Amino acid sequence: MNVSKLIIVLTISIILFSCGEKKEVKQESDLEIIMNDIAKGYVKLVLRTGQYDPDFVDAYYGPQEWKPSGTNLPPDSSAFIELLSISDSLLNELEDLSSYKATELETLRFRNLYKQLLAVKTKIFMLNGSQLPFDQESKGLYDAVSPVYTEDYFQQAIDELNQIVPGKGSIEKRINEFKRKFEIPKGKIEIVFKAALQECRERTSDYITLPPGENFSVEIANNQPWGAYNWYKGNLRSVIQINTDLPKHIGDMVSTAAHEGYPGHHLYNLLLEWNFFMKREWKEFSVYPLFSPQSLIAEGTANYAEEILFSPGERLQFEKEILYPLAGIDTTDAALYYNINQLQKKLGQAATTAAKNYLDGVFNREQTVKWLQKYQLRTKESAEKYVSFIEKYRSYVINYSLGEDMIREFIEKKGGSSNNLARSWELFELLISTPQTPSGLKIN
Repeated sequence: MNVSKLIIVLTISIILFSCGEKKEVKQESDLEIIMNDIAKGYVKLVLRTGQYDPDFVDAYYGPQEWKPSGTNLPPDSSAFIELLSISDSLLNELEDLSSYKATELETLRFRNLYKQLLAVKTKIFMLNGSQLPFDQESKGLYDAVSPVYTEDYFQQAIDELNQIVPGKGSIEKRINEFKRKFEIPKGKIEIVFKAALQECRERTSDYITLPPGENFSVEIANNQPWGAYNWYKGNLRSVIQINTDLPKHIGDMVSTAAHEGYPGHHLYNLLLEWNFFMKREWKEFSVYPLFSPQSLIAEGTANYAEEILFSPGERLQFEKEILYPLAGIDTTDAALYYNINQLQKKLGQAATTAAKNYLDGVFNREQTVKWLQKYQLRTKESAEKYVSFIEKYRSYVINYSLGEDMIREFIEKKGGSSNNLARSWELFELLISTPQTPSGLKIN
């Protein structure tokens, strides 16, 4: 199917969601039974789709008998047609329910399942050879489109950095030379990371009750396109891997611990499992399709996590008193290093711009590497590693900076702020413990 036809199909699906023929539900128990049947079909559809892309199913801890045999299967158009038919059938069943006067939680469940199914349908089209423009791909998979940023937007942050980064030469050269002083020796990365993770856990537990028995393990990894990864295993457990292909800096540790652990991916996944799969037996929460709207909520909250954990002064103090000594790094320029990192975060959307231009054919690989060096101030090695990430995960990159912006906007709109931290945590917990969707954040 060509791109224009795919876009029409997805648009029609969204329209039907709003105004299609509806099936009457007489009792709440009827809705629960029907939704559970649809959820079962959704899980099996995700698992079958994952047979053709090993990255698609990021986690599964449901009934083992639902898992189909065979992985890394070659593309099969007849199988994809069957899977598309199943996705359409499940979407139609959901549309038939949409006139039911649901509770707030039922509405969230309904909307979440619908958007997740649309993402699976989009993924099947892509597996069948459909090439989508970057924005259409991100809309279908992640229920969001990243805004356009000009070079002038990024240059403003670079100009600010240019004024405070010491040394001589280009800003790219100076910032990377300065940061070398803050590299953690490889042999000390794990102990420094675990200390940061423990602090993030303790601070999180001051605001969110952690389910009994939740746990994680930490591993060092190599030869991966990502810097760190949370592999959620179910039963409230995660494996957090830290990739040491590139240097790790002291400023990475709190960010990564918050992102991959508390209150980021580990907590997000276990709360969904605890609240809905374990307590309510909602089967859709036994599987996590990576290329889906769930990932924007996951990455957005994980990116925002470090902001809610520490005020700037608290973080700098913790790093200087605990992490720097563990890493054996001098604290003389710690405050300047922290300020540089905070300014550099403003360049996050440059990664999305690079990915969009690369995948849409505006940039070639070499141009993309140079863009990342210029507008994200990466080393060449880091820029090349990130292009490898783009090539593997494609429009997934929108989930980080855009997701963080959307989470922050939602929390601030609802009254959360650095001056009302309790409210911020209340809203954050809502986001990571209920079935949210990116487009739903703008509705609520």
